[in-house]
Amino acid sequence: MTQNAGIAEAGPAAVEPCPSVQALELIAGKWALRILPALENGPVRNNALLRRVGGGISQKMLTQTLRELEANGLVLRTVYDAVPPHVEYRLTPLGESLNRTLAGLDDWVKAHWPEMERIRKKQVDSE
Repeated sequence: MTQNAGIAEAGPAAVEPCPSVQALELIAGKWALRILPALENGPVRNNALLRRVGGGISQKMLTQTLRELEANGLVLRTVYDAVPPHVEYRLTPLGESLNRTLAGLDDWVKAHWPEMERIRKKQVDSE
């Protein structure tokens, strides 16, 4: 494995999956990047989260993605024994830390996306 800007690159002899790649695969899905920011202001009930995330996410996909985020320590699920019973989701400290990192990435994208689009358009036009 070689190092490039602090991210390990898998070479042909790589056996162990790179943690950076695994983390990116976890959050790069369509819904995780929408769910994490939707939880940044505190606990949210399931139906409210479904509305906040929007984009046509199904209840099944929301539940599946939340379980994956919970299994990786990014989201905490709390079940309340009330009438009627309800569930709330919130970010863990680890999830909050990731959200701050994602906000930095979002800032970078906003700053550089127009330039990337110009370059891409130039490449397409020259083909």
